[in-house]
Amino acid sequence: MLTADELRRYQRHLALPGFGRAAQERLKAGKVLVVGAGGLGCPALLYLAAAGVGRIVVVDSDSVESSNLQRQVLYTEADVGKPKAEVAAQRLRAQNSFVEVVAVAQRLRRENALDLVGASDVVIDGSDNFATRYLVNDACVMTDRPFVYGAIQGFEGQLSVFNWCGGPTYRCLFPSPPPAGQAPNCAEAGVLGVLPGVVGTWQAGEAIKILSGVGEPLSGKLLLWNALTMNVQTVRLAVEPNSRPIHALPADVEAAACASESLEIDAVDLRRLLGAGPVQLLDVREDWERDEDAILPSLHIPLGLLEDASSERILAGLRPDLPTVVYCAAGVRSLAAVAILRESHGLRTARSLRGGMHAWRATR
Repeated sequence: MLTADELRRYQRHLALPGFGRAAQERLKAGKVLVVGAGGLGCPALLYLAAAGVGRIVVVDSDSVESSNLQRQVLYTEADVGKPKAEVAAQRLRAQNSFVEVVAVAQRLRRENALDLVGASDVVIDGSDNFATRYLVNDACVMTDRPFVYGAIQGFEGQLSVFNWCGGPTYRCLFPSPPPAGQAPNCAEAGVLGVLPGVVGTWQAGEAIKILSGVGEPLSGKLLLWNALTMNVQTVRLAVEPNSRPIHALPADVEAAACASESLEIDAVDLRRLLGAGPVQLLDVREDWERDEDAILPSLHIPLGLLEDASSERILAGLRPDLPTVVYCAAGVRSLAAVAILRESHGLRTARSLRGGMHAWRATR
């Protein structure tokens, strides 16, 4: 039941026709798991707490970086270096003392996914990688929990509700993950700062509708939004029967990371390698990125030009008998480059710098 203080706090909800006290009490009894306290998670968390959702669990293993501040509005400059989950939980508790907020400063993984998802009523996926999205989906299917999907890149965003009342799952839209290195993240492709603010707020809205029982969740539909043109499209999704029989969390979520290890080298090992003998370094970032910082000496070919005829002369100078390490900003473009070097240029031992320049700077 709502206390007198809560009745005053949520009076704008209580005054809404069709919402009222009963819906607000359902929010108070609700439990939401938010996976990721980044660009999407920050606005979603703010509005879930403000709305009076009774229990919010935030899962994130990362720490705040200065580059996050352009869009992750829960954090300040003073938070750089601190665990995101802990900082987010502290902010939410200060915003609404009636809400229980639990910080889990670790990555969602196979060992904890079923417990965390099963203890919630709704999951909001604010992750930025395919492995976590498939883990969220499969855990939600196995525990019969709905999850609110959001994705952003550049100037475009997506939104949907999966696994709601027999509706489509994430695997109905994307049956399997793309190959490693083929999908850029925000660090690689960039993102307009306000974009996750809008999409994350929409995610909170869908979760509130599900918990309160008010409105129609965006199940069986995929909303596409272009921030540059303000064009909004809604695409209908069909249920794929083969997507639902899931009896165990898939091994390929972790196997994909294991498979990529042979293609990658971490920053500490690269420093040791550089001290042991000659190493061929290739920078596949854009010119403006290289102007800011670079590992020198290194060759430079932006990824978009790697298969262009103009790059053949530079690539011809790389020796197959020497270690070759490719780097970019965060390790996504370099993985794609390694695939090209191995398949088309005979550099079978080429590896990508895991975490890119972000990881390299952290080892200084």
